[in-house]
Amino acid sequence: MIPFKRIDHILITIPEGKTNEARAFYAGMLDLKEILGDHPKGAIWFKIGDVQLHVREEAGGNYSDRHPAFEVSDLKVAEQFLKSKNITISYSSEIDGRDRCFFRDPFGNRFELLEYK
Repeated sequence: MIPFKRIDHILITIPEGKTNEARAFYAGMLDLKEILGDHPKGAIWFKIGDVQLHVREEAGGNYSDRHPAFEVSDLKVAEQFLKSKNITISYSSEIDGRDRCFFRDPFGNRFELLEYK
């Protein structure tokens, strides 16, 4: 058995040449705190709760339903914040014991926000 403890970080990719746009979205639109440093392969890192989001340019790409899911303390507040930034929210099938919604960044990466009931 692997003694997993928690999620440490998630790496998502963006098209080549889009790092400045990614920084504008994550730091500017979502108000995430950037973790400064000389990160591998030119990645930019952000803090989300006690997890890190790593964003790195990569050739190619696809539009997928793959996603990280982040627990939030108040989903309605999170939804209102996204709406105030004109970020489209979508919904999926219901899961017992939690409410959730999804959004995509400008590069097609999908994120889930969830609140346990």
